[in-house]
Amino acid sequence: MIDIDTLTDPIREFLPKQRWYAGGAEIPDAVEIEDSETIRKEWPVLVHAVVAVGKKQVSRYQILIGLRPFGEHAQFLEGVEEGVIGPVESIEGPAYAYDALRDPELSKAFFEHIAPALEKVEHVRAINTEQSNTSLVFDDRYIMKVYRRLMEGENPDVEITKALWDEGFTAVPEPISDWTFDRTSYAVIRGFLAGGSEGWSLALTSLRDLFGVHGNPGMAGGDFAPEAARLGEMTAEMHAKLKEAFGSREGTAGAWAQSMRDQLSRLDHPDIDAAPIVETFAALERVKDAGPAIRVHGDYHLGQVMRTDLGWYVLDFEGEPARSVGERVSSTSPLKDVAGMLRSFHYASHAAMVSHEERLEGLALAWEDRNRQAFLEGYVAKAHAAGLVPDAVEDFETVLKAFELDKAVYEVSYEQAYRPDWLDIPMHGIKKLTEVTT
Repeated sequence: MIDIDTLTDPIREFLPKQRWYAGGAEIPDAVEIEDSETIRKEWPVLVHAVVAVGKKQVSRYQILIGLRPFGEHAQFLEGVEEGVIGPVESIEGPAYAYDALRDPELSKAFFEHIAPALEKVEHVRAINTEQSNTSLVFDDRYIMKVYRRLMEGENPDVEITKALWDEGFTAVPEPISDWTFDRTSYAVIRGFLAGGSEGWSLALTSLRDLFGVHGNPGMAGGDFAPEAARLGEMTAEMHAKLKEAFGSREGTAGAWAQSMRDQLSRLDHPDIDAAPIVETFAALERVKDAGPAIRVHGDYHLGQVMRTDLGWYVLDFEGEPARSVGERVSSTSPLKDVAGMLRSFHYASHAAMVSHEERLEGLALAWEDRNRQAFLEGYVAKAHAAGLVPDAVEDFETVLKAFELDKAVYEVSYEQAYRPDWLDIPMHGIKKLTEVTT
């Protein structure tokens, strides 16, 4: 239909406009179309392409390319300049190329291509909050996630979700179909959690309710603490099933501490005093019992959990986007996930304050402390019974604090690169976590 190589330069300009592109706003210095397949040959045409981006450090992305005859109107591209790739010559005349996953007709064609055994779908809508991938909902029954940046080896999101489901842990969306070749995951279809509410949204609603009554967080109508406790219990159950599915080994506090120091050494911020952070990591090395190392979620926060009428569900097991693939799939302490959720309570309390003019810091911190405690109470009893955490309270607190501080350091680097307006939140977190020992 087309000479795919003629789209190389248009794709170079297309990539920096995409939310899922990790290379920043600069046009990449090199793009090569490694492979392509025409999935649908009649108009509108659907082409699957894998592109290699960069010279020294090469990243691979997949792009679903739609083609329509030049002059044919596409309403779904109105006001969406970033969805257009550019003009192209086809064997049937001039055409234009665009992101096919913005096209309902081609999105359904792709769904049916990767899951031909399922019944045909009629309705499709995008989930616009997605950052690093593209997710589409079909008939409010299925959700298809298309992995944009490709990993070497099976994507942990695919691997872990299937493993948990096979172990009988149903607090994840049901795996229905995945599109995987040579151990590389390209897309997955799962059951859609209709009527679910994201944990982050529920937390902010709780905070707004608290700000409205100006009282004790436990007395507010939108008290989140009971949900935080149930979330803690579900988190411990998830870790127990991950331990069963992938096994465990003795935790290596020294290796964890060294990894934390390595990350800290890469941080460049003039207002961070490294000394108390380093001391916290040194305390981790001295613990007698660090607990086991298991496979974990890796990027656990309120935006990765959803509440439905049936309870809490966990999403997105890809791990932290700024970490290497090796780091994402390595076994570590389950307290890494616990620390991530505790940091998320801190983020929620501060994000809610930003949208209110009055001084609400005392209320926000009281909300954070209450929900932090509720989550830990829900988690700890089940985690101890499953042998997931250190037995001694002192060791538990030392390991957890080190992982919290490591997460806050990671957050500083992330916010510097992607959301500088949010940088004050992890900076405040580091100050709060280190003040205890200074």
